[in-house]
Amino acid sequence: MPLFTTAQRRLVDAVAELMYCNPFLPERIACERRALGTAFDNRGSDWNLNPDTKDHANVALLLQRAQQTLDAGYRRASEGGKPTDLEAARYEELVMFVHYHRFRDGFDQLLMENTTGGRGRRTPAKSIYTQFRQEVSRYSVDGLFAIDEGELTHWFACFFQVRRAFANIFHYIIGTSEPAVRLRATVWQSIFTHDMRRYRRVLFDRMADQTTLITGASGTGKELVARAIGMSRYIPFVPQSATFAAEAESTFAPLHLAAMSPTLVESELFGHHRGAFTGAVADRVGWLENCPSVGTVFLDELGELDPLLQVKLLRVIQERTFSRLGETRQRRFEGKIIAATNRDLQDLMRRGTFRTDLYYRLCSDIVTTPTLHERLRHSSDELDTLLVTLARRVVADEAPELAAEVRRWIDAHLPADYRWPGNIRELDQCLRNVMIRCTYQPAEASAYSENTGLAHAIETTSLTAEQMLNWYCTLAYARLGSYQRAAAALQLDRRTVRARVDHDLLIGK
Repeated sequence: MPLFTTAQRRLVDAVAELMYCNPFLPERIACERRALGTAFDNRGSDWNLNPDTKDHANVALLLQRAQQTLDAGYRRASEGGKPTDLEAARYEELVMFVHYHRFRDGFDQLLMENTTGGRGRRTPAKSIYTQFRQEVSRYSVDGLFAIDEGELTHWFACFFQVRRAFANIFHYIIGTSEPAVRLRATVWQSIFTHDMRRYRRVLFDRMADQTTLITGASGTGKELVARAIGMSRYIPFVPQSATFAAEAESTFAPLHLAAMSPTLVESELFGHHRGAFTGAVADRVGWLENCPSVGTVFLDELGELDPLLQVKLLRVIQERTFSRLGETRQRRFEGKIIAATNRDLQDLMRRGTFRTDLYYRLCSDIVTTPTLHERLRHSSDELDTLLVTLARRVVADEAPELAAEVRRWIDAHLPADYRWPGNIRELDQCLRNVMIRCTYQPAEASAYSENTGLAHAIETTSLTAEQMLNWYCTLAYARLGSYQRAAAALQLDRRTVRARVDHDLLIGK
């Protein structure tokens, strides 16, 4: 006797596919549609675009049908049914799907208590895990499904990681435009890879070996992406103490390289031995040494890293070892490195200021953050979404009113195609300026203002063709943040753009 009927088998197969697909890609909703058939509810079905969406009707119906199918399969197996290997695998995946959803509220409670620093975190974890173990074990059947303590705690840790990843990705990456949605899907892959089955089997505790490089223009939220990835790593659950091995909030360490001298960067990153340099009056533990195996060190502005430190960082990535400044003892780094830059690393490598071998150790996982202009170009609603989010940080409950006020000011005073060269950081400052003074004066990205100087030069024909090209290349580079993007926009060779950009004319460069 088969474990599932033909109709149930279709549902089970769809649920198995749904469990492991990227929830931020259209395939997630397509899986729900296949699983539910004509019962699929199209109204607001793209729940995965909106962080405020609670249980959608499709998700609730899927859970109900999966629970019914699981119970039916359990009865048939208990009555002597002989499942095939595939049916046994599908049965286990049904158990996982049902219990992930049944315990989501409990995981969210743990997540809230961890992020708010509330007391009594250990008791809820123990209580939730005890109930989780009892519920999952109830579906054990000889010859079909049995799970030991080690696998149970792994399931528990994986489910909690998925909930943290959802919360972090939605918290740090706001918006419903195509670039924002694509960025969330990319971040999900940085956490779980494209194959979540393989991740659950063997990669869950090996992702520290994969360095993530985040590229993008200034102000596009590279550190937010880094936090979403770093704070969503797998953290084991320890049943003996009924706690997770670490709290995600304490596992992320950002280091802003451009703000410090090379010696200070080296001391902060690697630590130092007493007497290693003037002022080193005691031993110091660096970020690498202080990082737990489930932790992440985030290196912002990597393109500014001193060449000598690039060699030491390369060794950390290749050999996972380092030494404190001023000593020879080898120490081991067990955590993950995430790096970010707004510089064109390809250009820096050609200039000889960034090591090629370091780049190729960093590029196994690359995430590129879209500019604000790209996001707004895909969705006019994106600006309102971002304004409400930014306003919430400033005025809390009055965010919608402030966001509407700022939107009115922007519509009345800025060009419809304003490119927001400072990206989301500039939008945040615009909101604060309008809140305080009811006005905002954009900083010119170049000494050549397209609204005054350039317009006047064109009107008076006071530029040669070569000067005009130099001017335009400089303006494009200032606005787009890299030679590569500027070259693509102008349909020129990157080397031509680089040769014609006048860095003396760039404000703040």
